[in-house]
Amino acid sequence: MQDNYIKSVDPTSPLHGTAQIGDTIVSINGNEILDVLDYKFFAYDRELDVCLQRPDGERYTAHVRKGEGGDLGLDFGSYLMDAPRSCSNACVFCFIDQLPRGMRKTMYFKDDDARLSFLLGNYITLTNLSEREVERIIALRVSPINVSVHTMNPELRRKMLRNPRAGESIDIMRRFAKAGIVMNCQIVCCPGLNDGEELLRSLRELEELWPAVHSVSIVPVGLTKHRQHLTPLAPFTKEHAGETLDLVEGFAEECRRRHGSRIFFCGDELYILAGRELPPDEYYEEYTQLENGVGTLRLLETEFKSAVKLADAPDGIDFAIAAGVSAAPYIEKLLLHARAAFPDLKGHVYAIENDFFGRSINVTGLITGGDLIRQLRGKELGERLLISQNMLRRAELDFLDDVKLEEASAALGVPVYPVESDGFALCDAMFGLLPEVHLPVREESTEIYYKYNTNP
Repeated sequence: MQDNYIKSVDPTSPLHGTAQIGDTIVSINGNEILDVLDYKFFAYDRELDVCLQRPDGERYTAHVRKGEGGDLGLDFGSYLMDAPRSCSNACVFCFIDQLPRGMRKTMYFKDDDARLSFLLGNYITLTNLSEREVERIIALRVSPINVSVHTMNPELRRKMLRNPRAGESIDIMRRFAKAGIVMNCQIVCCPGLNDGEELLRSLRELEELWPAVHSVSIVPVGLTKHRQHLTPLAPFTKEHAGETLDLVEGFAEECRRRHGSRIFFCGDELYILAGRELPPDEYYEEYTQLENGVGTLRLLETEFKSAVKLADAPDGIDFAIAAGVSAAPYIEKLLLHARAAFPDLKGHVYAIENDFFGRSINVTGLITGGDLIRQLRGKELGERLLISQNMLRRAELDFLDDVKLEEASAALGVPVYPVESDGFALCDAMFGLLPEVHLPVREESTEIYYKYNTNP
């Protein structure tokens, strides 16, 4: 069965009682519906003529009245109403190519789908867009789109993405900019490839596309220990991280004077590698690049300090927090700040080394359940362990190495609570206002040491 069939109809849907499970949408107000972008765009109006097709091929039209922008209340065979589009590149720095064998299959799928960029914020390279898709994005004003740029040098981009079409994407970006399509961009910076003068060239050419290019993050390449037979790449040194910060911050300050926005922002990891303090809260303007680790720790601190001012006394129960090596010192500072206001607040912060991917990978979101268990077993954990929600798949609540949340809890002998990457949520959890944990139903039960809410 195709991905665009109707899987369910909400009881509140204006098509309830008309549309049936298994039907497909052919057109809305005469516009052909091929995927979720067509569906969302053409279903926006108050009055719609929806042409549907039964599984046997019979077509019928339903006239619909609803609120402007209101949802039709249909659920389809797949979110996109189509198969996701995989990446056609073989980037020299691709993190997925650096994964060890034996992980779940979904970990190895590389998406490069413009629809997911618009709907979910995924970053795309634009290399697999057809001319029809480019024209549709412009015609429907699909915006913003998140673009993995890496370099504005067409020849270098072809080399880094190992795709003969990679240079053409730069022209597509210029067409988008001319049409007013807003783009948030990222540059994965690789020493010896797209840094230094090449990086400066990219910054200059991206600035020319402002304000369509709304923001650009510059993040250091992540290199795991599983790079056998891959293109040799050099990691950032402390000195080179500092040089890159100086280059980007200097150019960003010029942009601020010219345009009122810095446009270009470096990821937190570059500051940590360089041994420098993170910029102040106001530096990050709208915090547009949080998903790329730009200003994440600064915003966490700002929110946490605001939360402490509003907090009631802690529950007095000892706890532990596990974080990546890069974030752990910042979490420790937050704990000390809270303890200055509430001296009875207990707690310990543990930095988890990444043995699974390699110790050059320091971010919290890539900590595995196995590393967590091995490094915390026998440690003073108090009566609960707090971890970042980013370590887990949100629905399945399992780590990257397929260790389940309740398995980690059983192995460590304490309840493990995933906490959102939000300063208020972290403060609540430290003080005893714990997040609800809804475990999915597992095929095999595992002993757990505390009561979870289990979804039926």
